[in-house]
Amino acid sequence: MLGPLLTAIATALSLLIVDLVVPGVNIANFPAAMIAALVIGLINGSVKPILSTLSLPLNFLSFGAFSLVVNGICFALAAALVPGFSARGIIAFLLGPVILSFANTFINNYFVEKNLALGSGDVNNKGELPSS
Repeated sequence: MLGPLLTAIATALSLLIVDLVVPGVNIANFPAAMIAALVIGLINGSVKPILSTLSLPLNFLSFGAFSLVVNGICFALAAALVPGFSARGIIAFLLGPVILSFANTFINNYFVEKNLALGSGDVNNKGELPSS
């Protein structure tokens, strides 16, 4: 139950990092970042697989580089749908999703390292009796 919430928070924090690092990306406040994080998750789960499948020949011909364009399209679509989140320019289009991915990976790994992503029923403690 806590996992999806922490993933959304990690993505929102990552978006705030992208706002600081990438010119052309602007996020008004943390609630806008949270909404953008949820919209990015929905787009990555629904629209991105379709775009990736349709662009498979271009991706093959470009040795995978066209996936940057697909990520940029999804990022720009989320920016168009969320008020308080904007992405303008080619640098924001191409570099925004890359920085978002790196920052999100770093923050999610931090949560896992601190055992925050695993709830009270994590895999290591299932079925074990407390030791004395």
